Amino acid sequence: MEQSEYTTMAAVELRHWWYRGMRAISAALLARPYGERRDLRILDAGCGTGGDARSLARYGHVVGLDFASEAAALVGASLPGRFARGSVLALPFAANSFDLVTSFDVLYHQGVPDEALALAEARRVLCPGGRVLMRLPAYEWLRSRHDRQVHTRRRYTASEARQLLEAAGFVVERVSYALCLLFPLPALSRLAERFTSDQGTTSALGLPFAPLNAALRVPMALEAAWLALGGSLPFGLSIFCLARRDDV
Repeated sequence: MEQSEYTTMAAVELRHWWYRGMRAISAALLARPYGERRDLRILDAGCGTGGDARSLARYGHVVGLDFASEAAALVGASLPGRFARGSVLALPFAANSFDLVTSFDVLYHQGVPDEALALAEARRVLCPGGRVLMRLPAYEWLRSRHDRQVHTRRRYTASEARQLLEAAGFVVERVSYALCLLFPLPALSRLAERFTSDQGTTSALGLPFAPLNAALRVPMALEAAWLALGGSLPFGLSIFCLARRDDV
């Protein structure tokens, strides 16, 4: 990821409709297995600027891990004593250390050339019966300026995400697309980029003005409510997967 994107993300992620909506969807998927739990040991693998790690603290003790020095500077202050610098390809933790491993938009990155190794590491550090919650960007045809800025290696379909988890020895419990109701807007925007000369010097993470930012949160809240009821979404900008270590 470009260094400037870390700064922009840290400035907006607690207020931006997309980040807040995605955290609501994560909570919806975790509600059934962990809604009442407050004692989980959680690893946010690839924690970026730390917004998701702070949100996950409602379920227990969270450790954030990231390889980037920019993340170390930003997250170290917000998670004192609970940040580790390292790679998702070689997690610096003992086997059976965590009840939940989260991976939000990490495995798609150029810095992770082998998803299988990253998932094997996640499985290794999980306790028997532990779970991984993973989010990935959807559809190769949606590549955009933002993908260049965050160094995207690939985008996925839901079936590809499921296959990755099953091949790594997980039992997949939930798979769904997200950002379905608003999907025409980013899809049209990204397709339109192909006819412009923009090479991606301006961040795609700018905070919209307040009324629009609030309005865009409504469809995301509806999606989270539907997923909390056990539903799924047939297409979208992102993919969520919840899977369990299968040796219990």
